[in-house]
Amino acid sequence: MVKRVIAIVEDEEDIAELVSYNLVKENFEVRVFNDGESFLSSLDNFYPDLVILDILLPGVDGLEICRFLKNNYRFSRIPVLFLSVKDSETDKVVGLELGADDYLTKPFSPRELVARVRALLRRSGLREERTAMLKAGPILVDLEKMEALLEGEKIDLTPVEFRLLSIFVQNPGKVFSREELLERFWGGRFVVDRTIDVHVSGLRRKLGRFGSLIRSVRGVGYKFEL
Repeated sequence: MVKRVIAIVEDEEDIAELVSYNLVKENFEVRVFNDGESFLSSLDNFYPDLVILDILLPGVDGLEICRFLKNNYRFSRIPVLFLSVKDSETDKVVGLELGADDYLTKPFSPRELVARVRALLRRSGLREERTAMLKAGPILVDLEKMEALLEGEKIDLTPVEFRLLSIFVQNPGKVFSREELLERFWGGRFVVDRTIDVHVSGLRRKLGRFGSLIRSVRGVGYKFEL
C-alpha cells in the first residue's frame, strides 16, 4: 500500500519531531521543512497529500503559504492544517478564511492531530474530479487559473468566494445547507452558520445583477439556479 505523504512546515525542532514521530508511527511518510521558503521551493518536484503548517515561520509565514496554495490550481486541493500557538478566535477565522481546511492550536494532543489528518485525507479523497472550465449562463469559472469571468469580465474574488462559486456552478439547482457548506470548507469547526452568509453576501454583491442566481432557501441554505 502506498503511504500518504505529509509535509510538516515547522521551525520549532521539538514540535516538528513530535508531529513527525506520531505520523510515522501511524504509517505516514513525512517531509519536514524548517521554513516557508524551503517548502515552497520543494513544490517544483514535490506534491504532498496534506500540509501541516505553522503560522509563525521565519521569512515567508504560514498565512502566505496557505494563500499561495489555495490560489494555485495545481495545489488548491491539498488539505492544509494549521498548527499554531496563535489561539484566538480571530486567528482561527483568518486562517480558515484563507482556505485552510482545519486549525489546531498548540499545545495539542498527538492523537487528535493524527485523527484530524485522517479525517482531512478522507474528505479530500471524496472530492469529485473537476473539469478545468465551468460555465453557467453569464458566468465562466476557470479552475486552472483560479479565475471567474462575468460576461467576459474578470471578477475579483477571495479564495472562499471562488470556491463557493465553483461549488454552486458545478451543482445547479442543488440545495446546500449552511452546515454542508461549513463541512465542505472547514469541517464544521470554529465557525458559525453566519460565516457562510457573509461570504455568500459578498459573492452576490460581486456578481451584481446576477447575484440573484444564488437563491436563499429559507431555513436551509442556498442554491444556484439559472
